[in-house]
Amino acid sequence: MIRMYDLIEKKKHGGDLSEEEIHAMITGYVAGDIPDYQMSAMLMAIYFRGMSAQETTYLTMEMAHSGDTADLSGIQGIKVDKHSTGGVGDKTSLVIGPIAASLGVKIAKMSGRGLGHTGGTLDKLESIPGLSTSIDKDRFFEIVNETGIAIIGQTGNMVPADKKLYALRDVTATVDSVPLIASSIMSKKLAAGSDAIVLDVKTGSGAFMKTLEDSIALAKEMVAIGNGAGRRCCALITDMDVPLGRAVGNAMEVTEAVQTLRGQGPADLTEVCLQLASNMLFMAERGTIGECRAMAERAMADGSAVKVLADMVKAQGGDPDYIYDTDRFAQAPVKREVQATADGYITHIDTEGCGIAAAMLGAGRIKKEDAIDYSAGIYLHKKYGDAVKKGDVLAVLYTSDEGRLAAAEEKFLSSYTIGDAPAAEKRLVYARVTADGVERF
Repeated sequence: MIRMYDLIEKKKHGGDLSEEEIHAMITGYVAGDIPDYQMSAMLMAIYFRGMSAQETTYLTMEMAHSGDTADLSGIQGIKVDKHSTGGVGDKTSLVIGPIAASLGVKIAKMSGRGLGHTGGTLDKLESIPGLSTSIDKDRFFEIVNETGIAIIGQTGNMVPADKKLYALRDVTATVDSVPLIASSIMSKKLAAGSDAIVLDVKTGSGAFMKTLEDSIALAKEMVAIGNGAGRRCCALITDMDVPLGRAVGNAMEVTEAVQTLRGQGPADLTEVCLQLASNMLFMAERGTIGECRAMAERAMADGSAVKVLADMVKAQGGDPDYIYDTDRFAQAPVKREVQATADGYITHIDTEGCGIAAAMLGAGRIKKEDAIDYSAGIYLHKKYGDAVKKGDVLAVLYTSDEGRLAAAEEKFLSSYTIGDAPAAEKRLVYARVTADGVERF
């Protein structure tokens, strides 16, 4: 009989857990036979001692199979999934999914909601009147086969081990462990059943991983797990030291995603989306990276990608007229311009702080049970590197509750640093991680 006490002791001293031991630990914990206090001790031991690549793969596979798994064989063609580690203004799924689907790649995506400073794809989609992200399996498959894409919330009892472990990590200060992050993300991606996975690993002040090296380490771990599980997998390391695009907030981000699909979006969002979409098409074996980028650019230029988004919205019960005419979205009744307090250059943005300010306006949840104000958010007129004069409008804050403005404005202003000298140029995409290694840009 395998005792949890012995496993904690082994990991405490830096030993490697076997596949059998990890199986016993995860199945026992999900069943309730292993108490939280013992699993907490194990999580802290893993935090300090780490896990080998083999251990992390065993852990991921046990978590992926701890509940239901999706069998996507009822969907024709190659299925490609994309996962972002989260950020501010990150509406890339609403752009790259329709691009890839318009070119024959199937996107059967299960997404999440926002919490804290990061936005959630489901919340953005639900700002479209009538759209449902709670769809049963048969209809989900029908929509993907008909339109090429559907984006829904997690269904059934998928990856219960991750739900339990994440809740425990959240209260035991063990969230920021590379093997635990990697196994959490990849267990959900593997359970979701796609043939190939493109990972968007964010780095910077608005990301979970603040440094490039930590982001690359996480990406390497996740790519190794994906390939080890028989899935084609790659990762891009993208910047989240600055909010992506100019819109932060649910309906505002849908509008900006539509503009980007039409080739009229912000340059930074457009470039990141084209690189991600190119890699999704490449993973689906549609051509070289260069050929795939040209295909993605054509899908934006000829209107086929935005049509796919409208078709998906209609199939999920939403009003597609909101995609064809984004002026239909309700405007927040209260808005305030935030002005620069000095002349100079924007030399730093605390992206997490911007995200928190948007949540304070009602665009996100501070607590899980909070209601979302879909019209709330921030539109950034000035971003990193821009020259400003005192009194220039940095951003406009939007909300339905005037009482939220003062604190949100203070938080937003504290997130901007104005310096005397021009800021150093930043990259949008730092590296690409594959089974063959790390390609830095």
